[in-house]
Amino acid sequence: METTTATGGVDEPGWDVDPDDEIASVVEALGHQQKRWREAAGLGVAEFATAMGYGEDQVRKVERGARIPRPEYLDRADEVLGANGFISAMKEQMAKARYPKKVRELAKLEERAVELSLYSNHNIHGLLQTEEFAWALLSTWRPALSKSELERAVAARVARQSVFERSPAPELSFVQEEVTLRRPIGDTMVLRRQLERLLEVGQLSNVELQVMPTLRGNHPGTAGLIEVLKFGDGTAIGRSEGAFASRPVSSPRQLRVLELRYGIIRAQALPPGESLAFIEQVLGET
Repeated sequence: METTTATGGVDEPGWDVDPDDEIASVVEALGHQQKRWREAAGLGVAEFATAMGYGEDQVRKVERGARIPRPEYLDRADEVLGANGFISAMKEQMAKARYPKKVRELAKLEERAVELSLYSNHNIHGLLQTEEFAWALLSTWRPALSKSELERAVAARVARQSVFERSPAPELSFVQEEVTLRRPIGDTMVLRRQLERLLEVGQLSNVELQVMPTLRGNHPGTAGLIEVLKFGDGTAIGRSEGAFASRPVSSPRQLRVLELRYGIIRAQALPPGESLAFIEQVLGET
């Protein structure tokens, strides 16, 4: 979401960088590269900013590595400077840089995983959320996120969903508590589109999406969220709000506890076909 400066340029071409974040060096390198291309083209900062359609101050922030530029900014800079794709090629790195620091490691793990088992009892899992649902959900956080923080958090959450486009595709298992389908996050249309997204994902051949009915009161998911990610080398990592102080674990003994709980949860939840029919029913009631 961009705003226009008083001089007509577009403000905020991206997200501010925490100088203590290890990703800062990557963003700084991009800024140096842009500056070299700009100078080679014989353009001053003001001329370049005008050609870009961004404010001069914003261009300076990118060049000194203080701001993570958006994909559209990089494409425009590549075009204006005649960089032949060298600047645009940084889009993937900048997409990863925009993840908040605490999300970055999770995204790396999800990219490596060949199997993901995910149980959510409070909200629809982040990998399943539409952008507008994520925006509405994250807007409820307190203390409230700033506009920049909110944009960055939503962008990072949506970007993680590239897991559905990987080849070879990982095996994905989701179990959602019924209440997460009914909680009115955003307005009615936001919720309806979210439910439609669940139905769409549930049709994928590598995805099993199940619903745990509220009437199933006696199951180990009452302790909270469970996530288990398995990797191609045979290792795994897991986390649960109700075990091991919510810390990530990787020892076989600890993972067995999480896999035991998740296995029982899957057995007690509705089968995938019945779950999709259940979601359709909720959609019809919304």
